[in-house]
This record gives sequence, C-alpha cells and structure tokens, in this order.
Amino acid sequence: MINQICQAMSKQHLNISRTSIWENTEKNLETCGVLGAFLKDGTFYVTTLIIPKQEATSNSCQAVNEEEIYAIQNEESLFPIGWIHTHPSQSCFMSSIDLHTQYTYQVMVPEAVGIVMAPTDHSRKCGIFRLSDPDGMSILRECHETGFHTHRETSNGSPIYEDSTNIIFNPNLRLEIFDLREVVPPL
Repeated sequence: MINQICQAMSKQHLNISRTSIWENTEKNLETCGVLGAFLKDGTFYVTTLIIPKQEATSNSCQAVNEEEIYAIQNEESLFPIGWIHTHPSQSCFMSSIDLHTQYTYQVMVPEAVGIVMAPTDHSRKCGIFRLSDPDGMSILRECHETGFHTHRETSNGSPIYEDSTNIIFNPNLRLEIFDLREVVPPL
C-alpha cells in the first residue's frame, strides 16, 4: 500500500517546533506529533498533524493527555498512520525508544511510518522510517526493556528498521494542524 504525505508536513512540523512559545528546537528539546490519514482506494493520504501536549527532553518526547489525540482522530475519521518528531541536536536515526514507539503504530497500521527531523544533521535532515517486517517487528514484539538500550540482531543480519519506500509527497494535499499544547501567558 502507498502512503501519500502532504508535502508541507515536514517543514510545518519543524516550523512549529522552532516557533512555538517554548522554541523547542533552539532549547534542544524534542517535539513530537501524530500523523493522521484517511484511506481511499487502497492509499493512505496523510493530511493531518496533531501536536499533543507533551513532556520533552533533549533526547525524548512523550505525549500526555493522549485521549485528546484519539478524540480528534475519531471526530475526523483518521487512521493513526504514524508519528513525527525532532532530534534537535542529534543525527537522523531511530533510537531504541523511537523503535518501540514505531512498533506501537505499526502493530495498529502496518503501513505506519516514523518521521525524524534532524535540523543539525548536515547529511540528512529528514528520514521516513519503518520497522522491517517480519524481522524488526519480531524483535520489538519480544523486547520488554524500556529507556535507551540495544536490541538483538535479526536472524538474517537485516536491519531492524529501514527507509520507507512507499511514500509519495503530494503538493496538492492540504495540511491541517491541531496544536493541543497549552500556551502559557507571559509573566
């Protein structure tokens, strides 16, 4: 199955993380978002970016009040086709925590992707990844560790995750953004 993503998606997410009231990227804090898509004729069209309330550090971000995300997905009839997050001062890759997050999306929707935006990585600023299937999915299914850790090798030496090759950036898709983060008034 092919996923079509609004061409503005990655730029919009990076702009949101840079211009939010917390200026997350400049403060070396990750920002995460959820990708919403509708399904038509066997193709997922990613047209929605939900930026949840979240807790962030320099190498992690975690959505809070996830019921707000589910409410938007239900109201808009969207599939949770993946997620997007920044690595404000790291390279473009999937950490062990990212792999576990990707697993939760890919179990629900096998076509799900994880987008990493790495503005300071001079060789690759954006990556669209997915767990290899069946090998990467099997390893993550069996892993119960939390935090940063290493995963065992696949039985055939293939990577645990890979670049997603079924993506088309469509400049004609409109992007809708739901930014659920609270704006704190200045003191």
